[in-house]
This record gives sequence, C-alpha cells and structure tokens, in this order.
Amino acid sequence: MRILSLRVSAICLALAMLCPPPAARAVETITAGAIGSGSTTIWPIYIGIKNGFFAAAGIQIDPVFAPSSNSIVQQVAAGSINLSVGSGLVDPIRAIEKGAPIAIWRIDMLAPPYALLAKPSIKGIGELKGKIISIGGAKDITRIFVERMLVAKGVAPGDVDYVFAGATSARLSALQSGAVDAALLTSPQNFYAEAAGFSNLGWTIDYAGDLPFSGGAVNRAWAAANASTLQRFMAAYNMSVQWFQDDANRSGAVRIMMEAGRQKQDEVEKSYDFLQKGRIYELTGDISKTKLVALIKALQELGDVPGTFTVERLVMPGVGRLTD
Repeated sequence: MRILSLRVSAICLALAMLCPPPAARAVETITAGAIGSGSTTIWPIYIGIKNGFFAAAGIQIDPVFAPSSNSIVQQVAAGSINLSVGSGLVDPIRAIEKGAPIAIWRIDMLAPPYALLAKPSIKGIGELKGKIISIGGAKDITRIFVERMLVAKGVAPGDVDYVFAGATSARLSALQSGAVDAALLTSPQNFYAEAAGFSNLGWTIDYAGDLPFSGGAVNRAWAAANASTLQRFMAAYNMSVQWFQDDANRSGAVRIMMEAGRQKQDEVEKSYDFLQKGRIYELTGDISKTKLVALIKALQELGDVPGTFTVERLVMPGVGRLTD
C-alpha cells in the first residue's frame, strides 16, 4: 500500500508540473465515450471526477454513452468524441486496420473480468449445446471469450445460437426475462445474477487470461492538436487507477460506484475485491505489446485482420508508451 501511495504522490507531482497555475489555465473539456453508464469498466473515470483529479488538471469530462464498442469507435474516428475509455479493444484494432484515424492510448483491464451466467437448471458449459447465449455482438470480443470457454468444454461454436446485446446490462435483462439460456456478464451484474440464483458456469479469465479486455482509443488529429491536454488527462487517469488499487480506498471506491451506477453495496464490494485483488486494472499507463500481440493473433485466427498487421500501427508517438 505504501508503494501505491508513493506512486500516487509521484503522479500528483507530475500533474503539478504539467499544469500551469489554476488562475492562468482555462478548463478544457474532453468528450469521453463509453459503453453504458454505471459500469465497473469505467470506474477510474468516476473516481477521477469525484476526487477532483481531472479538475486539478484543468479538465472537465463530458461523458457520452453508447450501446456498443463499435459505435463508440465510429464516433472517435469521426471526431464527434475525443476519445474512448473502458471500451473493448477489438473494435479499435479492426478500425485501425481499415485505416481509421485513431490510436490506442491505454489498456485498462489486462484480462477479461466476465462470468458466464446461465439459467439455474444449467449446471455446466457442456449443457449449452442447442442453447441461446447473449453476447455483445457478432464480431464482439465477448464472442472470442465465450467460444474459448465452449471449445474447452467440448462444445463447438456452431452448437449454440447467439443473441447480440451490446451492453452487459442488456444481456442481464435478456437472461432475467428468459429470452436466452445464458449470458456473458461483467461485474457487478455477474454477482447480482449469481445472487439471484443463476448458475455461474465459469470465469473468462481462466480461459482467456492472455487477452486484454478493455482500453481507450483517441482521435489522432485531436491528440496531435491537444497534446498537453491529453497528457494531463492521462496523468489524472493514472492517478485514478492507482487510487483504486490502494485497498485503503476500498470504501471510497465502493461508494463512488454505488452512486454512479445506483448499485447495491454488496455487489459493488464483490466487484472491487475481484478487480483489485486480481490486479485486473493496468496500473502504469504503459501499453503492453505482448498483450496486444495476443489479441491481434486471436483476431487473425478469426480472419478479421491480415497476418501482416503489426502492433505498431495501433499506437501514436507521444501517446502512451508501447512496452514489452
């Protein structure tokens, strides 16, 4: 905990050096896109807003929510929003391969924090043959996660049917209504569903722990024209993640998410413990080449990106740091 506290102090110092005195600095607005509101994938944004980390950097966050990662990427590419936060990385990779003017500025979650929840009568993944599963989309990262789980238990992807719903809240609703037999859910909805009696068939981290789950993409033209603003934003965002990871802030982090997502305390506490103890959030702001290469290979196996596609195309000089 002491190391984390020192890191936060170091980030605070860096922010102070990046920022001129408040009286001489106008507040700048960053339009940030995310999938759904109240999701734990954007916990750091809520922390940064509530604790004043972005305000101290002279930044105001204008959140924009959309039902899918693909729609967020389209808006970033078009320049209607500046960057995305806590969204899937598959769609930015596909978009960049097609020439979209965006770049990945961060990996958020180093592994997928999903659970596969099913009707109470279903007790194992092998029982999903002939059943209907709700995932994010036909080309969504959630499909990769689910199919790894299915294949590992002897179920061919063609043995199930899919219903597509972008946000995890929509997938939970489909499961609750009985419209689907199973759904891939992230926290805290997975904990809510399990407490309600649905069967937890397994965690994606046990089948796809090598694949990064979420991150952010930024419009390249905006990043080039607003380099100082983006650097201050990234420093404040790092501070938010470091603050989350310090277990001394557990109660504060839980309270922030309860307010943001209007969720029950016990479900948010379970989410915090799962993410914090599992060290799911990337803590440094560095962009792992190893993680991105693993994700690119998974997409190449699906035929979504060509074998010649390289990880260097995903990043932009001066925006994030690509490390091994």
